[in-house]
Amino acid sequence: MSASGRIRIIGGQLRNSRLNVPELPGLRPTPERVRETLFNWLAPVIDGARVLDLCAGTGALGIEALSRGAGATQFVESHALAARALKDNLARLKVSTADVAASPAQVWLGNTGTPFDLVFLDPPFADNLWAGLACTLEQGGWLAPSAWIYVESPRQQPLDLPDNWVIHREGVAGDVQFALYRRTDAKPLAATDPSL
Repeated sequence: MSASGRIRIIGGQLRNSRLNVPELPGLRPTPERVRETLFNWLAPVIDGARVLDLCAGTGALGIEALSRGAGATQFVESHALAARALKDNLARLKVSTADVAASPAQVWLGNTGTPFDLVFLDPPFADNLWAGLACTLEQGGWLAPSAWIYVESPRQQPLDLPDNWVIHREGVAGDVQFALYRRTDAKPLAATDPSL
């Protein structure tokens, strides 16, 4: 995080807007360079997308998505101070197509799911929530049939993700690995023909 406690939206209608960021242990905003790469990948599919920013933290990913044309974003953040700061930033930026739930991700996902087109899965690294949240997203009706899922995790951390999440693009920045997955319902072909 920058020393000023502010981070910048880097593209779209809210470009160069600043988000106020509270000083909280474990709060780790996605770096600008990674966000730029991710949203270059998402450019063909972001317009009108229904987005879930799970373990939202600063909300930078979800707000960046809205800035670049997403239809609506649901933010879920367990830390009350971070959730309050996120609500304040959205109000200051006059964003009306967003909702903030101050709740632990697993608790919020215990509700009835409505499918999202794009999910940001970037939980606090120390909590090791990737597998549990991914399983709940997949089984709880939270993902559209061809949803995109962005996952950020420590470099070389093994992740146990659903088999039908297929890596589309991936990268590394310092001690962080990041990947964009595409959900598929297709079952793999049986390799009965040696030529397959």
